[in-house]
Amino acid sequence: MSSDSRWRMMFALLAAFVLALGVAACGDDDDDEGDGGGEASGELIESNSDNEGVELTVGSKNFTEQFILGEIYAQGLEAAGYTVNTDLNLGSEQVALQALEAGEISGYPEYTSTALTSFFGLAPEDVPNDPAEATEQSQAEFEKQGLVAFEPAPFNSANAVGLLAETAEELDVETVSDLEGKSQDLTLFGSPECRQRVDCLVGLQDGYGLEFSKFTPVDIEQRYPVLDDGQADLSILFTTDPQLQSDEYVILDDDQGVFPAGNPVFVASQEAVDQAGPDFQETIEKVQEGLSLEVMQELNARVDIDQQDPAQVATEYLQESGYIE
Repeated sequence: MSSDSRWRMMFALLAAFVLALGVAACGDDDDDEGDGGGEASGELIESNSDNEGVELTVGSKNFTEQFILGEIYAQGLEAAGYTVNTDLNLGSEQVALQALEAGEISGYPEYTSTALTSFFGLAPEDVPNDPAEATEQSQAEFEKQGLVAFEPAPFNSANAVGLLAETAEELDVETVSDLEGKSQDLTLFGSPECRQRVDCLVGLQDGYGLEFSKFTPVDIEQRYPVLDDGQADLSILFTTDPQLQSDEYVILDDDQGVFPAGNPVFVASQEAVDQAGPDFQETIEKVQEGLSLEVMQELNARVDIDQQDPAQVATEYLQESGYIE
């Protein structure tokens, strides 16, 4: 990560903090304006004695972004006075949902697109492009399961077909559709659950009609190394990957809209919501306000590239954003 990128990140966080304070000040001047804005981003979380003795367990799935999100939520809740445990390596979305339904965790961050397609059977092309609409549908479906989905974080996260820039130039491809007539000679690597996911291999086969010379499941951490060492021609990447800030890699445009975007929403059990009181949801939604796509890429870079601990990166984000001291 370049120093210029770092300074841009710090400036963005500072600007967001200052803007939030300005909005809060304007709200004090005129209570009739800005309704529905909620608490301003950057406002220090205060510990509430009513939350003492309330124990929560925050979970996450098993990749960097989820580790960071889990820590951000857990540390924010601790600052609000809760006793917080973490289970930050649950596995796939199916495993995470099972843990939540079994009462092993109080809640975890899930993506609206993943929830609607993997849990509730929507075709990826039917997932709304509007984050608010996708969230509304997710919330309604989770409610049927006795679960509560909070409001979404700002950034959209999606799977993407990625490759080396030099390979893209050689193949003369810019979109996924450009792989037609070429994919049968190419190898594709993706996560183990990619075979069953509509925003992965299934979508490429059914949505685009593509076949590959070979599909190989690989741990998520290997999605870039398999490109670097020539094992894979194509790899399933994430739009929030920090590596995409480099010109070494490119992602193909999902021109048919098969890979839906998705904002993360924190999904909790109704029991946890009732037990924890209003500070639970308010704190979760508060600490995620500063998570733009660029900020999330930067936080991911601190872990994946700079090899920082996700817990420390979460602390830095909360401090830089003014949520904790």
